[in-house]
Amino acid sequence: MPRYLFTGRGGEVLRHAPSFAKLYWRLFRDRRVSLLPKALLVLIAIYLFSPLDAVPELIPVVGAMDDLAVGLAGLWLFVRLCPPPVVRQHVAAIAAESRA
Repeated sequence: MPRYLFTGRGGEVLRHAPSFAKLYWRLFRDRRVSLLPKALLVLIAIYLFSPLDAVPELIPVVGAMDDLAVGLAGLWLFVRLCPPPVVRQHVAAIAAESRA
């Protein structure tokens, strides 16, 4: 795949997507994270994979954009609801793994 497709801020997010996925998984499994953020993550997954949708996919662009907005906002909120020292610890561990 051409490297120019992964330029700019969107490309940076795509390059770090595996690290974000590791972070979400590690936080979800961490006992120091309360039930509320974990429930939010489960609800996001249910919403995204459910056939019921607030805006149906039949509407070409808007149908997909609502899923993207809900997913990104939910993931952002999930991390914000987790204890910051726990998030920092997992981010540091993931960064160390990627350097090794």
